[in-house]
Amino acid sequence: MAQMRARTAKIRKILKTTYPDVKTQLRYSNPFELLVATILSAQCTDKQVNGVTKDLFKKLKTPDDFARASQKTVEKFIRPTGFFRNKAKNIRNCAISLIEKYKGNVPQTLDDLVTLPGVGRKTANVVLGAAFNIPGIVVDTHVARVSKRLGLTENNDPVKIEFDLMKIIPKDEWNDFCLQLVYFGRAICSARKPACPTCPLYDLCEYTDKRLTF
Repeated sequence: MAQMRARTAKIRKILKTTYPDVKTQLRYSNPFELLVATILSAQCTDKQVNGVTKDLFKKLKTPDDFARASQKTVEKFIRPTGFFRNKAKNIRNCAISLIEKYKGNVPQTLDDLVTLPGVGRKTANVVLGAAFNIPGIVVDTHVARVSKRLGLTENNDPVKIEFDLMKIIPKDEWNDFCLQLVYFGRAICSARKPACPTCPLYDLCEYTDKRLTF
């Protein structure tokens, strides 16, 4: 474990230098908007979500607005994000739950957030980190892929990856580290054609020569 942490420290240092200023790419003006945007981001790019929420949040702003809106109204706005029927149902039910359980406020604990419809650990950790600056490990497709390629985990399950990273990353760096992996995964360590020759982590990557696809 000590050797792993020492190696991870080198990775963290390089990522900090490469991506010194990181934040979620989702646009929002309050915790509830971030919660909705994050639910919409499943199987969808942040750019696409931002294009949708630009108009969505002009029409529907609060949990009460979403709870009162019809299913078809919400679907109409979010259709471009994919899986729009299920997302619309989850968002409306989530809004209702917020009103009934939390007086319309977004809770600030993981245990409370994951009880909301459409909210899993990934979504909860995004909201906690970006909206409330509460440390959390967000495991999306980029974090999962890059973590495996770097040898930081051997697991495929997002929850197991989350706990693996919690063991080797300082808690006060959880939020930034995951965002740095997202930036890195998008720009350099892509799924199909990773830019290995120009990768700043080339010497620390366990799969550079094997060129495995995860």
